[in-house]
Amino acid sequence: MSGLAGLLAGLTQGEAEPGIFQWHGAFDVADVEHAVEHAGFGFGYVDGWTGAGTKPEFLAAVGEALGFPGHYGQNFDALADCLHDIGAGQAGVVLLWDGWSTLARADEQAFGIALSVLGSRVHADRGVPFSVLLRGEGPEVPGVPSLD
Repeated sequence: MSGLAGLLAGLTQGEAEPGIFQWHGAFDVADVEHAVEHAGFGFGYVDGWTGAGTKPEFLAAVGEALGFPGHYGQNFDALADCLHDIGAGQAGVVLLWDGWSTLARADEQAFGIALSVLGSRVHADRGVPFSVLLRGEGPEVPGVPSLD
């Protein structure tokens, strides 16, 4: 987990910037969650292999993963609004998105908007640090560095 451990340590010490990263770590989700939570961060998990391959499925899955309120509208505007309210009392939040390539291949436009909305939260100047790990193989995503 060296890439993830380095990211968490850097975020905690203010030496790293949050971001969206491609990550190829083959660790069990429970182990990733444990490492993230041990560092004082909140954790969310989206499984694109079993239910986030369409825009509505992704929006529902991310809302559930991050504990959005019941009034979450499951559209990109609501996603942007709810993302700004996550992580209170935590060092930050990490969202692990397995199988992201299912949405990227099925609906390139929705995937691009999803990355844009997630990216706007990553780079927000308010709230706790927020990072997204796109785990697994998929199409090239320009501007998204690898965390290895």
